[in-house]
Amino acid sequence: MCILYCNLCLPPLYPQPSEETLQSINALINIYKKKHDQLILEQEELATCRNQQQDMNEQFKQRSIKLTQKMKEDQRSYKTQIENEKDKLKRVRQEEKELMEQIQKVEEAVKEEEAQTHYLKQQNDVFSAVPERNVVFTGLTGKDTDGQAFDMEPHLVYPMDGGTALITFEEEVVANNILKMKKHQVKLGQDISITVEARQVYLMLPTLVEIDSKVSSQHILISNLPKMDTDPMLNKLEIHFSKSKHGGGEVEKCEMLPDSGTVALSFVRNDIAKCLIEEEYHEVKLQEKMHRVRVTPFLNGKITNLKTTMKACRRTLLLTGIAPVMEQETLQDVLEIHFQKSSHGGGEVEAFLYNPLGQHTSAVFQKAPKNEDKKTE
Repeated sequence: MCILYCNLCLPPLYPQPSEETLQSINALINIYKKKHDQLILEQEELATCRNQQQDMNEQFKQRSIKLTQKMKEDQRSYKTQIENEKDKLKRVRQEEKELMEQIQKVEEAVKEEEAQTHYLKQQNDVFSAVPERNVVFTGLTGKDTDGQAFDMEPHLVYPMDGGTALITFEEEVVANNILKMKKHQVKLGQDISITVEARQVYLMLPTLVEIDSKVSSQHILISNLPKMDTDPMLNKLEIHFSKSKHGGGEVEKCEMLPDSGTVALSFVRNDIAKCLIEEEYHEVKLQEKMHRVRVTPFLNGKITNLKTTMKACRRTLLLTGIAPVMEQETLQDVLEIHFQKSSHGGGEVEAFLYNPLGQHTSAVFQKAPKNEDKKTE
């Protein structure tokens, strides 16, 4: 059938093939059959390769999907880890901040303790180096609760206007009577009289006083001094402690403290007193011979807390409206005599102070208001 087909397909112009031609055609057919078979085989191999490639592509696709999912999961995990690490870092920084604040507080507390320790050490040095003074005890012993820890005598200044007087009676009841009568007509002569008014006197008294003491860096206290004239002794001490070979320097002030019998000496510079205090004992030429004096710290006191209250004087009254119609001394005597008479509601006068009109003076209460002792200043 093939041959017939081929013959039919041949153009009529070609001659009929011979046996050799048929053999060559068969040979060509065989060759093409082999090529066809080879092509079929190659196609099958290509199909196999294609299928393999498709399978591989599918595998790669699946693997890529899995890797993508895993990468996304890893990214989420990494993101969570990063957030956790950020939170940890934030907590660590917060803890570090709190620790730094605690360290700062501790350092401040240490500084305060060191300052307090230094202050107490200074106080201890002062109390252990106070000037020596012989004391003879002549009182009675008692329990600690029997006495007061601190006693202070007031020294109060009461300003007085002109034309006024302060009068202190021996008895409180007399002062109350004069105060109740308020206005008093005082006769100065047969036809002359003045009207004065009695008023309550109020004083501001301290109820609590707290004093903080501190060692002065420019002062020293000199004790163990011989008995001699004050001025020559002060000059000798100033000369001695002003010389650098004795560890001194320029002296600003040198004064005697009469209540303790010691000398307070101040320097211009604030780095001299410490060295002299550390040495403590110094040989100074006094009364033509060497005398061993003692140098100790000087305390400066500062009021840190003061509470006061207004208190009325029980026996002292203020008389106002006193006209200067006669001499000061005469008028004062007339007023004192008037208020001593019981017929005028008065009584025994303990003290009387008159300040004429046009003048300004002050009354100093040394034991007010209980005893109400006073003097002019």
